[in-house]
Amino acid sequence: MLYKYKGISKSGKKSSGNIEANSIEDAKIKLRALEIIYQSLSENDSSSSFVDFSKREATGDMLSSFSKELSSYLNSGMTIVTAIKLLEGQHKEDKRYAHFLSSLKTMIEEGKSLYTALNSQTAYKFPDFFLQSLNVAGQSGQLSIVLKHMSNFFSAQVKMKRQISNAMVYPLFLLIVAFGMTGFLIAFVVPKITAIFVDMNQELPQITQIVLAFSGFLTTNYIAILIAFIVLIVGSKLAYSKVETVKKSYDNFILRLPIIGNIVQNYELGRFSYTLSLMLNSGVSYAHGVKLASTTFSNFAFKESFEKASQKVVEGNKLSNALSLQDGFMPKRNFMQGLALGEESSQVATILENISKLYQEENEDKLKLLLSLVEPFMMLFIGLIVGGIVIAMLLPIFSMNLSGNI
Repeated sequence: MLYKYKGISKSGKKSSGNIEANSIEDAKIKLRALEIIYQSLSENDSSSSFVDFSKREATGDMLSSFSKELSSYLNSGMTIVTAIKLLEGQHKEDKRYAHFLSSLKTMIEEGKSLYTALNSQTAYKFPDFFLQSLNVAGQSGQLSIVLKHMSNFFSAQVKMKRQISNAMVYPLFLLIVAFGMTGFLIAFVVPKITAIFVDMNQELPQITQIVLAFSGFLTTNYIAILIAFIVLIVGSKLAYSKVETVKKSYDNFILRLPIIGNIVQNYELGRFSYTLSLMLNSGVSYAHGVKLASTTFSNFAFKESFEKASQKVVEGNKLSNALSLQDGFMPKRNFMQGLALGEESSQVATILENISKLYQEENEDKLKLLLSLVEPFMMLFIGLIVGGIVIAMLLPIFSMNLSGNI
């Protein structure tokens, strides 16, 4: 991490610039070693610059591929410059990625570390925990090992997302078919059939009148309904991304849903556990690792709770104690117990890694159960909708038969 400072050197001259350090305390130590008396010291907020704004978010596939390939080359005994040159030659067809590798090669040849080069390049934005792990690993000589662990981590994340996406294709297809069939029947079939009954002055049953009224409403206001639907979706997304209260309420609601809430909890806590264990095994300090791992939460309720607790950890408290005193959403009991046991036995990294594997296995079973329930539910939904419309159309015919009009 880069910190910007202003101060006075030992010669009495004003001094300012950036210094690379794992934490603000580490930055203070390095400034003392340089015999600089700092007047101000803070994180270099380069993320607000135009250069960082133009960076593209590094995908899980890209991070996994980059880590795996670089790790394999380093394990074979190559220098990091040679390894990146080989990578650059293999990815010439991808201009942005090739430019990224070329930038790394140039900066490393100038004597900069991989961490500094990754921080300074302008093509991709990398997760903080990834950068900090590589920073410490580079200093301790474990770069290839940490890169391999990072590759496995991002590969597992991508695999899980693909499994969920692929599993949802069929239910979404059924949902689209259901709405398409319903819309076609109500907009085109129902009005033509009911028009015959109206011409014959046939009294329509209540259910037929409801379906006919709904059909008339849709055919008359379909443009307004479509616009309202689009506005609702866009407005909901904007409110979720911009309004903190909406985001917090929605994320809390998701966590309390049966089955789905448990899956979300397992995913969020599992990712946090594995990320923190990765950083601890890479040599990142516990307090700094907790702070960085807390930023990986996508659920606002968890993120807020863990970020507040991370401040207590920096002050010297245990994470398990800090979380138990929070007013926000409480993590699962087995996570809290495992974390407390790890902190007591100084085996946090090992226990969190095991917790992550446990949650991943649980999620695989729960997802299979959930998806096995979705398909019959969708079929039942389609059957009820189509069946209701068919009954609404057949009832007047039965009434006409009984009254002798046919």
